[in-house]
Amino acid sequence: MADHREFNYRRLHSLLGVIPIGVFLVQHLVVNHFAVYGEESFNKAAGFMAGLPFVLVLETFVIYLPILFHAILGVYIVFTARNNVKNYGYFRNWMFKLQRITGVIVLVFIAWHVWETRIQIGLGNADLDYSLMENILTNPIMFWFYIIGVVSAVFHFANGLWSFAVTWGLTQSPKSQKVVSYATILIFLVISYIGVRTLIQFAYGA
Repeated sequence: MADHREFNYRRLHSLLGVIPIGVFLVQHLVVNHFAVYGEESFNKAAGFMAGLPFVLVLETFVIYLPILFHAILGVYIVFTARNNVKNYGYFRNWMFKLQRITGVIVLVFIAWHVWETRIQIGLGNADLDYSLMENILTNPIMFWFYIIGVVSAVFHFANGLWSFAVTWGLTQSPKSQKVVSYATILIFLVISYIGVRTLIQFAYGA
């Protein structure tokens, strides 16, 4: 019974990593990418998202609570999971290790990012506009911290898609798993470009 319950928790953990957390990650990076087209473009996009009806309810139940559950169970997995060389082989075990490492990095990054942005805005110490991220990212240390955080988050999501497909029985054959591996690599590269390009824009205006 305990094993069955843990299996269901892990399936839910995998699902939440894609929907809604993964969807939110992509949406968040795409909205931020409007910065590439200028300060006014970003401010309009960010203002539109902030002005959505019931935004606090949406943030709580669609973003924060799923992330909290995913993070708590993820930390448990980090300290209890073991590599399975026989089942997954060398490459997939490296991906499994990196999934755990990036999970910890992303947890720290999200906590700091929320503190610097959402909480400071809520306290009235900052406004949701272009200058908020510009002021943060012109600091070279914070720029590289955000680069590592964003790339880690995208990798965690993209590689998690492979685990999601396996966990939910969408890819059962070695061939289908290989196809999904190539697809997730492409997803990682495309979304990473969007995220990194945005950070460069905020930091250097380039």
